[in-house]
Amino acid sequence: MAKSTVEMSRQEWLWNRKSGLGGSDASAVLGFNPWKSKFELYIDKTSNTIEEIDNEAIHWGNVLEDVVAEEFTRRTGKKVRRRKQTFKHPEYKFMIANIDRDVVGERALLECKTTNAFNSDAWEGEQIPPAYICQLQHYMAVLGYEKAYIAVLIGGQKFVWKAVERDDEFIELMIGKEKEFWEEHVLKGVPPEIDGSESASELLNKMYPEDNGEKVMLQSNEAETLIEAIESIKAEIKKNEKLKKDYENKLKLMIGEAKMGVTPRFEVTLNTITSNRFDSKRLKTELPDIAEKYTKQSSYRRLNIKQVEQAEVS
Repeated sequence: MAKSTVEMSRQEWLWNRKSGLGGSDASAVLGFNPWKSKFELYIDKTSNTIEEIDNEAIHWGNVLEDVVAEEFTRRTGKKVRRRKQTFKHPEYKFMIANIDRDVVGERALLECKTTNAFNSDAWEGEQIPPAYICQLQHYMAVLGYEKAYIAVLIGGQKFVWKAVERDDEFIELMIGKEKEFWEEHVLKGVPPEIDGSESASELLNKMYPEDNGEKVMLQSNEAETLIEAIESIKAEIKKNEKLKKDYENKLKLMIGEAKMGVTPRFEVTLNTITSNRFDSKRLKTELPDIAEKYTKQSSYRRLNIKQVEQAEVS
């Protein structure tokens, strides 16, 4: 089953994506998406608004998609064609796919990517970032394909392409996880457990940017378990930071005024770092108007925990 996207506006296409779980959503459901948590995905699928992410990486990824596809054809001899359709899984209608290209003459698809040079190691040898493995297996599940190709332009000057075979065992597991997420969370309106990902933290800051001045009674058992866990971790971090400093200072003493110390297994370099710090306090004192003009205000809510004395019971 497929729905044409040829006549869709950008806004209509974004709304269409909210109707099910796509390839990039699969990695979030399975916990392999470094850019989106499962909690954020739930908010995205259940909200009445659409938020389009627009940045340089996404822009150039879209611009260079044709270039990557053409280079794949040049290097492999395989012809590809664009498919401007949203496909649905024949049984699990919530599973959708918008693929970059079909590979002509094969039951296969091509996914085109761009990335910066800092991510080059993730593509060494047979490696493919896990999020993209999830995406490709999701697409093969929806379309019933046997193979997927992925081509990536790294840093604008290194081209890599790889083939990925269909993995039915992985797909079965993935479908189970996606089905559970869609039916138990999205359809029932029950958010999944929030996690500690950066995206979840950013989302909370967007949802509750300011307090309303009120006080709420928390579920004591669950809240106090979380508080005790936080306090325990903070104490452990503090202890480990001190221990780390102890070890570092012992190494520095051993190196002395040398630049480097070596062992049969390690090299330890003690570099001199010179930094120039901006004296904002002085600028505010001497040139307050300029300081105010170039000051950008931002806010966030910091979690503070304080133990209170329990009232005596008479």
